[in-house]
Formats: sequence, structure tokens, C-alpha cells
Amino acid sequence: MIKEYQNYFFVGIAGTGMSAIAQYLKGIGRNVSGSDRLFTEGSKLLIKEQFEKMGITCFFQDASGISKDIDVLVVSTAIEESNIEYQKALKFGIPIMKRSALLAAISESKRTIAVGGTSGKSTTSAMIFHIMEYCGLRPSLMTGAGLTSIQEKGLPGNAWVGASDWLVIEADESDGSIVNYKPEISLLLNIDRDHKEFDELLSLFNTFKENTSGAFIVNASHALASSLSRKKENDFGCNDNAGYRVNGFFQNGYKIEFTLNAVLFNIPLIGRHNMENAAAAVAACAAAGISVEKSAEALKSFEGIYRRMQVVGEANGVIVIDDFAHNPAEVVAAILACRSIGKKVFAWFQPHGFGPLRFMHQELIDLLAANLRVQDTFILSDVYYAGGNVDKDISPLIVSDALVKLQKNAGFIAQRNNLIGFLNLLVEPGDVILLMGARDTTLADFAQRVFSGIRK
Repeated sequence: MIKEYQNYFFVGIAGTGMSAIAQYLKGIGRNVSGSDRLFTEGSKLLIKEQFEKMGITCFFQDASGISKDIDVLVVSTAIEESNIEYQKALKFGIPIMKRSALLAAISESKRTIAVGGTSGKSTTSAMIFHIMEYCGLRPSLMTGAGLTSIQEKGLPGNAWVGASDWLVIEADESDGSIVNYKPEISLLLNIDRDHKEFDELLSLFNTFKENTSGAFIVNASHALASSLSRKKENDFGCNDNAGYRVNGFFQNGYKIEFTLNAVLFNIPLIGRHNMENAAAAVAACAAAGISVEKSAEALKSFEGIYRRMQVVGEANGVIVIDDFAHNPAEVVAAILACRSIGKKVFAWFQPHGFGPLRFMHQELIDLLAANLRVQDTFILSDVYYAGGNVDKDISPLIVSDALVKLQKNAGFIAQRNNLIGFLNLLVEPGDVILLMGARDTTLADFAQRVFSGIRK
């Protein structure tokens, strides 16, 4: 399929999933262009500037970039048929391809390691890439978040074209596209309620397992994930029967320490959940022929990824952390991670859509009620609205009000810019401010503004 087309046009190219594939195709010699609603006239978005330096032509999402020279129009599930560019492509007779189908076609041409699960995919994919690169395997990568090591080269960081046949990708279950991939090695990190109910998730991940030609590796510490185990000696976790067993976790400042099969690991990251991500990466790399010792050596220099427990800075003794957490399990994991580096945690969360909030609000309440300490505070702001026809009949107040009734420190600050003044009244040296949310491309800038406000 890839060989059939030379000229690709991506609708919504600034999105992480779309941008990764666009960069990869450009890297293997295809002509790539694309549009995004963020590319307004005079805009100086970093990702737009990076694309243009790569030779990717950028347009505003108004169909001005659609011409008869385009071989195929690439869209995500978020693009409706009523979209002006979708309609113009139909008028010109341009084939339209889903992002997931294109990624599946690319992965079939490679020795693919696919990372699945409802949490931790980006971090684990980045770790696998880092280990393989360190060990000279020169893999390619398409993932959902920028690696710091690649961003330092002036690139978005979520894609890389390597010289070997190895390819590391995220396998997304949220849109069901995970069933399209046929990897050589697969990872199943966890199965938590996110976007879909458990029975549907189990069905998707079981098909993911059936489509994997080689090692299918699961988290033995996660009940649902372990139920899909193919071979215990390939699995990872804290269980005695896991082939790659971890124990002895310790948070040492901004570094985590633990042992895996009696090998000591020391990784510059925050949080116990990152021990599980690292164990998964080690198990996948072992299936690719890399020793545990080599993986441990490689991960000492892992620099982390964009907005995944990313330390924005420390000012006046207060640490500010930016994280992509957006489902209940991720939100709680991030809060627990911050406890290990600070006295009190002030956790702020921006729900990433009205539909997701409606789907997850009760589980979020239950998990927070069970895990928030008396000294911790949880704050929500208005739902991020990305446009389109959605039912707005739910508010984050449903979460904050419920937590207050359960005698937890919680509140709702509708306009997030008012958060800084609120925090400055309460935070003290030794505290952690944790900022969480997804989809909204301005969240990293917001984290910087919060940090700057705390410094004053």
C-alpha cells in the first residue's frame, strides 16, 4: 500500500498520531503536506516550523492545500465526512485512508514491536527505542509523545527513521485500531476502563494477541492483562511466576531504583508506574535479543518524554510536574508518584472532553476518594472542548462536589488561569504541583506559566 502513493496529505497533521506517521513518510522519501486548524495565518507554532524545516508543507484546515496532485488523503477517526477537506478530496477522486490503516501498512513492512495497554504506551515505547538505539539496533519509531533525546535535535520527537528493519509503535485501543496490527513482538501493559468497557477491551486485546507472530508479553501483576498471557516466562511484573520479575522499588530524588532478575536498575524518572514501564521495555527488548544487563546500562541515560511526569522546574522549594494523565488510573498513578518527592500534592486536572468525563467520572471519584491523603488537594477546571457536535450536559463539578462530600480537599476553578493565585496562597517549600490533562496543545505552555507564577 505504501509503495502505491508518493504524495500524502494529512488532515490534522499537528496531532501526535498523525504527525508521527507524516514525519516517518517524509523520512523515507515521500512527499508530505498537511493541514491543521491551529495553523492560522501568522501563527508561529513550533511544530509547524519544525515541519517546514523538514520539507513538509503546512496549510490551514480550509481545503486550500487540497489539489489533484495528492495521491491519498489521510484522516483520523476525529475527522467527519462533512469536513471541507474530506469533501474536496471526494470531489477530486482522491483516495481517503484512515491513519490506523496507514500505520498498519507501514508496520507490516517492518519487524514491529507494538506496545498496547490503556496506560504507559508512550513511555514504554520510548524506553524500547532508547535501549535498541543504545545497543546499535537502529530502530524506527512512531509514538504518541516526543522523546527528549530526539527533541534536542530540533524535531517534534515522536518519530524517527532508523536504518534497520525494527520499528517500535504504539497500538491504540481507543479507536479499535489495535486489531489492525500484526507485530512480531507485542506488549500488553494493563487493561483499565478507558474509552471502552472491560469486555470490549478484552476482546480487542485478545485479537491483538492472536495477531502477534512472536512473543506476546503481558503485565503479570495486572489481573486482566495476565489473563491473556501466552507464555509466563516472557511476562513481567512483581509476581514470582513472571519471567522478568521486579522488586525493591525506591524513589531516590528524581531517580527510581529497583532490581529486575537480580540486575540493579537506576533510571532518571519519577514514579513506581515507571518501574512497570521499564520492566515491560526490558522484556520486549529481551525478545529482540538484548540482555537485561544491557537494558539496565542503556536506561541509565534515558532522558524521558514530553509531558510524562516531566519536571517543569523547582522554585522556592516547590516542584512543578506536567503530565499527560487523563484516565482515572493514570491520574492516581501520577498523584502517587508525586508523593514520593514532596510533602503535599496539589493536583490539577483538566478533563479532555465531555464524553470522557461522562464515561469516567464515577471511577475517578472512587479512586481519588481511596487515594487522596488529608494533606493533598485535587482541583479541576473547565472541560477542554476541541469543537464538533458534543453533548455538554456534564461539568467537572460532579467530581469535585462528590469528593468534598467525602471530606476530601477538592475544588473547581473554572478558568484555569485563576489556578496560579489559588496555589500561591497555599503551597509551601517541599510541596508538589501536579498538572494533568490531554489533547489540549497549550497545556505545556500553561505548565510553564504556573511555574513562572510560583517563582514570584
